[in-house]
Amino acid sequence: MTQYVAREPDAKGFIEYSPVEHDTWRNLIRRQLQLLEGRACDEYLQGIEQLGLAQAQIPQLADINRVLQQATGWQVARVPALIPFQRFFELLANRQFPVATFIRTPQELDYLQEPDIFHELFGHCPMLTNPWFAEFTHTYGKLGLAASKPQRVFLARLYWMTVEFGLVDTPHGRRIYGGGILSSPRETLYSLSQAPEHRPFDPVECMRTPYRIDTLQPLYFCLPNLQSLFELAGQDIMALVERAMQLGLHAPLSPPPSSSPVAQATKEAHS
Repeated sequence: MTQYVAREPDAKGFIEYSPVEHDTWRNLIRRQLQLLEGRACDEYLQGIEQLGLAQAQIPQLADINRVLQQATGWQVARVPALIPFQRFFELLANRQFPVATFIRTPQELDYLQEPDIFHELFGHCPMLTNPWFAEFTHTYGKLGLAASKPQRVFLARLYWMTVEFGLVDTPHGRRIYGGGILSSPRETLYSLSQAPEHRPFDPVECMRTPYRIDTLQPLYFCLPNLQSLFELAGQDIMALVERAMQLGLHAPLSPPPSSSPVAQATKEAHS
């Protein structure tokens, strides 16, 4: 279903990458850092600085873990590209964020359906240095672990509209905090433009909104501030899930997705 294979570490936990793969990382991170100036939220930029993400080569997971452990008690866990819901929730419930240890090819530099190491380390890990974001993600994992299969599908939409594709309003303007946007040059520019729809954050509406993984998002939900995620973690989120299930889904805003095997497999893993 995928051409990518996660890299295995050696006996000392070191993962070897080729010069081409390191070059791909350099191209991705340097281009994206330039685009994110004035577009990413301060909490993310502070996380980038705190992690000290190397620009010259793909970071080792042990280096990321040292920072995350001290900042919020989180770690990263090496996984294949796609993992089952059960495993995903188990990891988050234990404050471990899944990271696939492969990087995209130069031919897929601009878009990749599978989550690679650039998406996970650059897109998500900086936000995990923030206590508010980290607590929400931990709570989400615990809830998902106890949820039924139908409930998990609605929870997945909440995750998509926040952790992956969330925006936040700040005193300096609207900014990005979602890892799916932060790791995508095209989505970074598009998400803050006038082209998509922007709505105030509403968790029930997030869970009622269908999405696609293989196209630019037609709709983004905007938090009033990042602390709102921490406040949401203290609410009865499962009651909100039940409310969303009772109300039902909105009509899709995008046409049906591609029927290719990879697109279908990724869709099923995230929807």
